[in-house]
Amino acid sequence: MRISFDWLKQLFPTDKPAQEIGQFLTDAGLEVEGIETFEVVPGGLQGIVIGEVLTCAKHPDADKLSVTTVDVGDGEPKHIVCGAPNVAAGQKVVIATVGATLYPAGGEPFQIKKSKIRGAVSEGMICAEDEIGLGSSHAGIMVLDTDLPNGTPAAQYFGLASDDVFEIGLTPNRADAASHLGVARDLQALLNAPYQLPDVSGFAVSNTSLPISVEVQNTEACPRYAGVTISGVTVQDSPAWLQRRLRAIGLSPINNVVDATNYVLHELGQPLHAFDAAKIKGGKIVVKNASEGAKFTTLDSIERTLRAEDLTISNAEEPMVLAGVFGGLQAGVTTETQNIFLESAYFSPAGIRKTSQVHGIKTDSSFRFERGTDPDMVILALKRAALLIQEIAGGVISSEIVDVYPQPIQPQQITLRYSRVQQLIGQYIEPAHIKAILTNLGIEITSENEEQLALYIPAYKVDVTREADVVEEILRIYGYNNIILSENLAADFLAKFPNPDPEIITSRVADALAANGYLEMFTNSLTNSNYYKDAEGNVPAELVPILNYNSEDLDAMRLTLVYSGLEVLRHNINRRQRDLKVFELGKVYRKDGEKYKENNYLVLFMTGNKAAESWQQASAKASFHDLATQVQQTLTLCRQTNFTTKPTEHPYLAGGVTYHKGDITLAHVGLIKDRVCKQADVKEQVWYAELNWDYLLRNYKDKLVFEELSKFPEVRRDLSLVVDKAVTFEQIKQVAQRVERKLLQDVNAFDVYEGEKIESGKKAIAVSFTLQDKQQTLTDKVIDSTMSRLMQQFEHQLGAVIRK
Repeated sequence: MRISFDWLKQLFPTDKPAQEIGQFLTDAGLEVEGIETFEVVPGGLQGIVIGEVLTCAKHPDADKLSVTTVDVGDGEPKHIVCGAPNVAAGQKVVIATVGATLYPAGGEPFQIKKSKIRGAVSEGMICAEDEIGLGSSHAGIMVLDTDLPNGTPAAQYFGLASDDVFEIGLTPNRADAASHLGVARDLQALLNAPYQLPDVSGFAVSNTSLPISVEVQNTEACPRYAGVTISGVTVQDSPAWLQRRLRAIGLSPINNVVDATNYVLHELGQPLHAFDAAKIKGGKIVVKNASEGAKFTTLDSIERTLRAEDLTISNAEEPMVLAGVFGGLQAGVTTETQNIFLESAYFSPAGIRKTSQVHGIKTDSSFRFERGTDPDMVILALKRAALLIQEIAGGVISSEIVDVYPQPIQPQQITLRYSRVQQLIGQYIEPAHIKAILTNLGIEITSENEEQLALYIPAYKVDVTREADVVEEILRIYGYNNIILSENLAADFLAKFPNPDPEIITSRVADALAANGYLEMFTNSLTNSNYYKDAEGNVPAELVPILNYNSEDLDAMRLTLVYSGLEVLRHNINRRQRDLKVFELGKVYRKDGEKYKENNYLVLFMTGNKAAESWQQASAKASFHDLATQVQQTLTLCRQTNFTTKPTEHPYLAGGVTYHKGDITLAHVGLIKDRVCKQADVKEQVWYAELNWDYLLRNYKDKLVFEELSKFPEVRRDLSLVVDKAVTFEQIKQVAQRVERKLLQDVNAFDVYEGEKIESGKKAIAVSFTLQDKQQTLTDKVIDSTMSRLMQQFEHQLGAVIRK
């Protein structure tokens, strides 16, 4: 939000410099992010003054030049050579002194220096209007009709004094400060000096020849609506002073009527709208909800489809304005407009917010209405704007003010306890000081005793709804820097900390992945719905669409992290970074009937070589087992054991493994399908893992159980099994674990063979079995008996042939 200091001083007169005012505002919560100097013309006419030509004579060596002496107010006449044909003694002129920089219209800036022209000394320059950027004429020097003393800054004469503009980082809860008046209110409390509202005592109804009736059908969405007509206006450019004020805060002038409404909006915080009265069909304003599906063209020439929830300002036949948001193309003020209807209203914030979001329209009016405006400012702002329009566009007031306000909004009533002030602030503040702060903030004290105050909160303080909010208001005016911190701080409440802390677990896993060469990525939750369309162009029912998307490439919430990860791989591969290992912790979104759900996943991608090229080892392509090993390490780090595997059925994977624990899916690992890679324009082979991060966090066991190492030795026995190709190592492991639960410590496949020495459809798997009894040393008899039972069950359950 931009605030003009010169404008602000019209409401809050002060002789304090802008930097000091900016510090006061920042300390009170209106953070001034910067102060910039606004200049109507480049350079702000610095070093350019009003002077008087004392003498004028022809240059002895140049027929078209004159040698003058001029008074620039410093007591010593200056010699200036001038080439203008109209220069003469006795003139008041504009003089650029030595050292001044000129910014001519359509030319490059240059600095005035003391010089000699054809042998004559020249100590400045008598200026034409184009030479100082005030116009395009170069017919001669500017001759002024003024009694101002010599040496007066030219910027003062032309009304072009520079302005300091505050850039304020307005927080969402400070809707009351979204205007110059709102800032002035805070300064009143900070500096204990009164602000002053614009004088509207001159408002008077000249006649009632142009009545416009008002009907409010939805008083919940529009609790207050007021208006008045002005006839005989002349729509044209605004005067220079008004254009300067608007440009200083970043607005472009449009015409005098529209500029007047914008001026009052930023001055008082009350949005207004001017209608061409001739376009109000039936001479009637109707505030009502739109018809579902109705078409409406806004001022930006875009045809919009309205909803039944959208509030409109209509005439007797059709909508003219999206209430509180944006005007319509047909009823706006143009240069042909002669009579206007001026509107000032209070709208329910929730309705304006929904309309603004659904239609993707953000305006200065909607910004204020959706945060909450002051219903008590409606009439004052209307009168202020009407008087301003009369001043700059002419016309007369041609109706009584129509004010539809069936149920006036009552001020919030809050009881403030002095003990609560001290408890929350942590410091005693004198009751008299508290009352002075509240009064200066516009909060009315209706009754009081030694312990508490009964308060009426003004309607413009929409964020003050409870006692703690009042304490916050007191604190920010009293000054955060004035709070003395005691040596022994205490709190009467401690929030529970999650145990185990998900952030710590996440950090540990991320560190482990980074240590293994994985780079973390962060991708957009928005994605392209085309990724999920089937052959007929239909999207799945669970896809969450974005209704007001800014880009067709980002029109839905992602159902999976696969595509956002592939986009990252594509970006890097296209830049010749082909050996990639990346991971992301992110959310996916889906619609489940009428509800929406979010789930967290940890995903890993591998493509290219598993390690960078090096003289120490040959390059090798990344494989399934490289990624599966990392997944198993991650599951172990998350304290997940005793999981099982089976062939995956993941929709994006062309084969792979799914890790299970009971009915819960812990992770998927496999090769991304070529079709999916092609959608993201990735031509490389990509390995992908997806871990159920929500489950892993919920079921993380913070306590570790330590077990003493057995003093009895382990024994290893190997078997070579010939089985069908469809038999997996997981099946072999499960059979072994069912047969021997006590002694079997580990099962490992250390060789697999398929070839000519094995019949077709078969494979040979070499498996090691680690046996240990933690109570005694194993005997050959026990070992042989255990291995015999294992072989029998492999033959029986898996059809295995034991190779001797």
